[in-house]
Amino acid sequence: MSFKELEAAVMMLDQKERAQLAHSLLKSLNDSDAEDLSEQEIEEMWIDEALRRDAELEAGKAKEYPLEEVLREIRSRLK
Repeated sequence: MSFKELEAAVMMLDQKERAQLAHSLLKSLNDSDAEDLSEQEIEEMWIDEALRRDAELEAGKAKEYPLEEVLREIRSRLK
């Protein structure tokens, strides 16, 4: 499975499942250090990521797509 396919499949999970997966992925980046991260530190990392992505949008480095369009594309790739 390619990264894009995996990403599309993950995006089909509900919000709680994606949050759980994100938490697991963050912990896996460096198990010895990640296990020491508090929930607050993990939340701060996600806030930093959200701010980074927002800055990319503001700078024109990223493009927004309507949810319906994204879901349609994901579904077509999974068929």
